[in-house]
Amino acid sequence: MTEERGEYGVKIIDKRIPVGEETRIVPQSDNAFLTLFQIAAQKGYDPEFISKMMDLQERHEAITARKAFFEALSAFKAEAPPVTKDKENRQFGSKYTSLGNLLDTYNPILGKHGLTLSFPPCTQTESSMTVEGRLSHSLGHSESMSMTGPIDESPIGRESGRAARNPLQNIKSTFTYLRSAICEAILGVAGTEATVDDDGNGADKYITDEQKKTIEDLIKERAVDKVKFLKLSNAESVETILAEKYNKAVAWLKACPKPKKEREPGEDG
Repeated sequence: MTEERGEYGVKIIDKRIPVGEETRIVPQSDNAFLTLFQIAAQKGYDPEFISKMMDLQERHEAITARKAFFEALSAFKAEAPPVTKDKENRQFGSKYTSLGNLLDTYNPILGKHGLTLSFPPCTQTESSMTVEGRLSHSLGHSESMSMTGPIDESPIGRESGRAARNPLQNIKSTFTYLRSAICEAILGVAGTEATVDDDGNGADKYITDEQKKTIEDLIKERAVDKVKFLKLSNAESVETILAEKYNKAVAWLKACPKPKKEREPGEDG
């Protein structure tokens, strides 16, 4: 009720809504669509109007979910610690971060902020594999990323010259490596020295045995100071030269002049 003071005194205006079957209040439902439909049906709105209202509600919820997703992701990044290198690659004498350590470190923080990282079933051919990673929020919004890579068939057990892995282990190595790369990329966390297969047998980042032999032969042929060469290559040994620096290293060695051959006794000058 409200009071209005006019020229001749106070006038009482009753603005309360009469309670009746047509105007009864519909209880709130957890399902926003059902609540909206119930109210619209009682008001006698046509189905087209109800459909438009539902579309509007869906867009509103999608915007809300997307906003909540990025707020949660920002909170995760502010809290996420760096991961430690928990595995050792005996083949190259280096440490790397395993997929298990990545997930064990980040999953609890993701869950705390309503986020979940999942990997739907991958697709595979005889020579390659495609893996998808999906980061989802509890309100429904999700972002996904996929990567494709060749099946990891890098030779292991080089002392014997024979591969020590079977085809199933090659598939597991590829699957693990791609998930690790996606995990770092979709979460926006800093990469580590190497994030490869749990058993340390992921894709090589150093030169191959054949490339190593080529470099060793050039060093010998050009009589190059090996210590100086390794320093320029930023490597402790020829085995630890990065694959991405191989072409540059070979070009530098080939640019070095060959030592002059000394004349044998009796040769004409």
